[in-house]
Amino acid sequence: MKTFPSFVRGLAVVCTLAVSLAAGAAQIVVGQVAPLSGLDGTQARAYSTGIQLALNKANKAGGVNGHTFSLVRKDDGGRPADNLAATKALLSESRPLVLAGYFGDRIVGELVGSKLLETENIALVGYRVNEIRGEVPLVYSVRANLRDEINKITEHLVTVGVTRLGLFYPDGPGAATLLTAMEEVMKARGAKLTAKATYVQGTNKVPNAVVDTFFTAAPQAIIVVASGAAAAAFIEKYRLDGGTAQLFAHSGADIEQISQRLGEDQLKGLAITQVTPNPYKIAGRLSKEFSDIASKAPNLEVPMSYAMMEGYIAGAVIVEAARRMGPKISREGFVNALDSIDVDLGGYKVGFKPGMRSGSRFVELTIVTATGRIRQ
Repeated sequence: MKTFPSFVRGLAVVCTLAVSLAAGAAQIVVGQVAPLSGLDGTQARAYSTGIQLALNKANKAGGVNGHTFSLVRKDDGGRPADNLAATKALLSESRPLVLAGYFGDRIVGELVGSKLLETENIALVGYRVNEIRGEVPLVYSVRANLRDEINKITEHLVTVGVTRLGLFYPDGPGAATLLTAMEEVMKARGAKLTAKATYVQGTNKVPNAVVDTFFTAAPQAIIVVASGAAAAAFIEKYRLDGGTAQLFAHSGADIEQISQRLGEDQLKGLAITQVTPNPYKIAGRLSKEFSDIASKAPNLEVPMSYAMMEGYIAGAVIVEAARRMGPKISREGFVNALDSIDVDLGGYKVGFKPGMRSGSRFVELTIVTATGRIRQ
């Protein structure tokens, strides 16, 4: 008897879907399991808001091939075990065509390692990690990878004569790959890694020993590869203790989150790489489109941000793949469409092909003012 109500609900969903398909239209579900609460909650909610804005735009225009879109999301609190369980539940309950907007090195790593994507033949489009990930089937990034960001930072520093660098990074399974990439980039550019220190992945704890490492080695600049919460904690402690090295953070640091915690003296001169166009500045068709849609959206869950722009890009790529898939909806057809995408969203190009699932090389270096604003 306990299973009967759920069976009835399931039967109703099947019947509704059958009627929709018979009419030549259906709802395409995009699934997201992300840390909607916890340390990365603001970024994750911004990302999902961006996805939703892109889906809303498509729906307002009548959908694609007669089909409309919906976003179904679940909160994992940043816990890998909860993410996998919630993803399985979402796949069973909502039957999404595609997953999107996942967060965290361990979470994405364990999702891939579980083989769930392959078993379900479902793609993940758009995710955020603080590590360099190898190419794997069914996992698509709509942003430049961390190696591209490190190369951009190092290239700039060497150009201005800064060659002794430090690195603050998470101690997870991707640490060895990150260090190898760092050494390769610096060797190619003529720089040297003189200090390195880690923090516990998934936290924002910065022990005194970490800061002491950089004071002892005295690098000219420190590259910060960390989540927004951990980056803010490190920058705050390093500056308050009198650290004077130039600080360069990668895009995961999230200026919106950092500026809420740090004061003017700590923010001034901070540089951050960005992997999407500036959401606050009209510099092309994509940024104008995003700005117009976000500014007109009622009751945004979180303020407009780079994370929201990235989510919007992921949503736009999903819509484009669905359009290319044609009227027949299938996960296999969607993946085939993804693997042939080469699209200019308006000053931001995304392209995939088999064996190449990092869709963008866009990286720009931005400077943070004392008031927490971005200056190109």
